Amino acid sequence: MAGKGAKATAAKSAEKEKGKKAPVSRSSRAGSQEKPAPNKDVYQLFAEKVRDNKQLESRWAIMQETRVEYFRGKDFTTFMRNHPEVREILGPDKDLEVEDIVNTLLSKNLVIRCDRVWKTVRPGKKKLSSWPAHLEIHREQVFTENDGFFAWMFLKRRTLWQTILSFVWPLFALAVCLFPVYPYQCKIVVLYSCAGALLFIVSILLLRAAIFGILWVLLGKRVWFFPNINAEETTFRELVRFWPEKDEGERPKWTSRLFYATVAVLVILLLRHHAPDEAARARYQKKVSNIIDDVLEWSPKLALSGMMEKHTGTNASETSNHTSGTGSSPVPPTNEGNTAKADPDMDRQTNSDKVQDGDEYGDDMRTRFSEV
Repeated sequence: MAGKGAKATAAKSAEKEKGKKAPVSRSSRAGSQEKPAPNKDVYQLFAEKVRDNKQLESRWAIMQETRVEYFRGKDFTTFMRNHPEVREILGPDKDLEVEDIVNTLLSKNLVIRCDRVWKTVRPGKKKLSSWPAHLEIHREQVFTENDGFFAWMFLKRRTLWQTILSFVWPLFALAVCLFPVYPYQCKIVVLYSCAGALLFIVSILLLRAAIFGILWVLLGKRVWFFPNINAEETTFRELVRFWPEKDEGERPKWTSRLFYATVAVLVILLLRHHAPDEAARARYQKKVSNIIDDVLEWSPKLALSGMMEKHTGTNASETSNHTSGTGSSPVPPTNEGNTAKADPDMDRQTNSDKVQDGDEYGDDMRTRFSEV
């Protein structure tokens, strides 16, 4: 019994020693209190890196009234083949096939497969457009290289340049509204800068239209330099692209080319015949110059001084009217000569009043007698 009691006591003491906490340092205690940061999905990081890479060709289109950025399946396969270092972000999944990677992106709603809205060739075209401007959601959400389009479904990270522009645009709008109060020199700079930019844009549009018309009439080729300059939904890089795309339409007939060339010549001759003469151009130029001078020379000081002069002129006119009205009112004569001159007139007026009263009295009496 004594041996059993000793064993039980020894077991209890061993349990107490196990239950005691080991000494913990301050650094380890501080580290244990910090919560681990949540790890971001590797496929999300992969999608952001691929989208920011300019080597993957992408375009913008309209899908269900929403502007989206999309890429083609065959371009994505070529990009992954030429840039294997992008796979390192995926970690253990870096050795997967391109099809499996894109299917995983589809399952995580990072991309969505799209299809072109118009699936038939338009009149005058030989084949479908390589980059359609309008898309719709495809029924089968699986990867394919043949005519497969995939749109990004997450918001792109805002760059520093975009953040700066978000603060600059309200200031720019305020500066435009305050243009009338600018100094004269600043108005001149703004006027000539805007006029130069407008002239540059109009010149480019007219030049590209002239080049297109000449080449279309002579060679039957559709060549548009700056092909995306009139596009509503495009990026700045595509907007300033100079070289035109390959002409995919069939060559027009010579009869239509001759017809449009004749129409163009007739329009030019008609405009030249009805062009304004030198005097009309001089009048129009003077009128426009006066309008511009009025805008440039306006200032708050001139406006305030004009208001003050107008207010002063109104007060002066009111005072003059009051003075003239007071001077024209009848004033009783004070000297005896004027009184003597006025007496005959007053007598004649009195006599005429008496005669008029007598006539009225006689008429009244005759009326009464007739009634009796």
